[in-house]
Amino acid sequence: MAEFGDLLSALGEFGRFQKLLMLLLSLPLLLNPFQMIAQVFMVVEVPHHCDTSWIRTVGPNLTEEEQLNLTLPRAVDGEFEQCSMYSPVDWDLDSIMAYGLNDTQKCSSGWVYPSEQPPSLLTEFDLVCDRAVLNDLSQSIYMAGLLKGAMIFGILSDRIGRRPVLLICILIQSVFGLGIAFVPHFYVYMAFRSVVAAAVSGIMITVVSLVTEWVGVSYRPKAVLIAHTAFAIGQMMVAGLSYGIRNWRLLEIAGSAPMFALFFYIWVLPESARWLVTKGRIEEAKKVLQKAAATNKRSLPPGLLEQLKPEKQTKSGSFLDLFRKDLRKVTLIMSCVWFADSIVYYGLSLSVTDFGLDIYLTQLAFGAVEFPARISCIFLLEWFGRKKVQGILLLLAGLICLILIGIPEDQPVAITVLAIIGKFTATATFSTSYVYAAELFPTIVRQTGVGLCSMMARVAGILAPLIIPLDQYHRAIPMAIFGSIPVVVALSCILLPETKGVDLADDTGEDQPPDEEQKTGEFF
Repeated sequence: MAEFGDLLSALGEFGRFQKLLMLLLSLPLLLNPFQMIAQVFMVVEVPHHCDTSWIRTVGPNLTEEEQLNLTLPRAVDGEFEQCSMYSPVDWDLDSIMAYGLNDTQKCSSGWVYPSEQPPSLLTEFDLVCDRAVLNDLSQSIYMAGLLKGAMIFGILSDRIGRRPVLLICILIQSVFGLGIAFVPHFYVYMAFRSVVAAAVSGIMITVVSLVTEWVGVSYRPKAVLIAHTAFAIGQMMVAGLSYGIRNWRLLEIAGSAPMFALFFYIWVLPESARWLVTKGRIEEAKKVLQKAAATNKRSLPPGLLEQLKPEKQTKSGSFLDLFRKDLRKVTLIMSCVWFADSIVYYGLSLSVTDFGLDIYLTQLAFGAVEFPARISCIFLLEWFGRKKVQGILLLLAGLICLILIGIPEDQPVAITVLAIIGKFTATATFSTSYVYAAELFPTIVRQTGVGLCSMMARVAGILAPLIIPLDQYHRAIPMAIFGSIPVVVALSCILLPETKGVDLADDTGEDQPPDEEQKTGEFF
């Protein structure tokens, strides 16, 4: 919208107001990583064996070693089996010691864990043996919550505004995040996590639109990606917090309670003036713009404000608009790109316990590498444009996963170094997708479009935890999947238009950049 672009130039495209807004929107992104990856540290594998206290009724004076020798079979490596036991019998102790027990069965009375082990999800809810699948299932249910949030809050944000949706999501994440620390059953835990995930998803996609719509053309990548560096810092904080607090309930409280501090957003968070204009709420938009100009120590020409109006009557956007002629190609390709981004990003993130080194240090490295990955995108996007960076980074992320297949398991350092490089490229391509999608979709369906892309990313996130256990059939299967999908999808980026230096479109009739900027058939 020409009038709105003129107003942004007059009030300052990246002044004090935009910087303060970026800082405000960085705070929830700083806290979101806890909800996304903390469970990895709550289900750390510990030694365990079946509870065979039944034998104490006939041998109350047995030592622990004698009890285990009589009631637990041994594996080929000489260690006690963790998931099986000898079937209980009605014999006396002398008969048991004389003849021994032969029939085995699965654990029937629970498991025993080291007494010094702090309470964790694994020990409190017995996420071992046949129940270990519940851990992967809970991660997939969390990803399903992210999908639900993208679907609901993406559309809702285009209908009722960015500000109310962000406030609602902060409230939901605060209440249910803290509630997780007090759940009595693992199924309640999974349900609460799903609700929290929906709020996390709503925050992430709303932040992108709100930042994008308040800054000038040349500052869009910088604003979005600097805000997203808070997510990288949050990941490093999760590693330190998890290392210092081993009790999972206390860890959940420490990671969730700070979100309540963001309730002051009710008084300070502005609505998107661009969105207000597209909805015909011109007077509200003028007030917000005047406040922004005052914060930037600028004055808006009265005549310019009076001219503020949509260039033409703009109808409300709908989900179906994403699949009309002008937007169909963009919608389909960007949905696939986000799916590929997510499958490789979460594939590497959730495999942190499988790389052979200390998980806390590995996670710290994963978080640390995200910071330069996001910052470097600011320069890459300005130097090379969105299309080239998106395609090349996605291709590299996939290739690194494929290379990991050929590294022997007895080389944990080499595997971890490659995984960190893969996390760098996966983070960079995901960050690029947030900027690119926000620029490709017009204002009236921007949140709906980004929400749809986020939904596809969450589908991949649901699948990622279910793909990881396939390594029991062959260790190469998970990384082969995580690597091949990005490689294939990267090639489709050739068909996308370039958006570098192009003003945001506001309705579906303006979704494509000008002809001289499109060059949809050129990649290099």
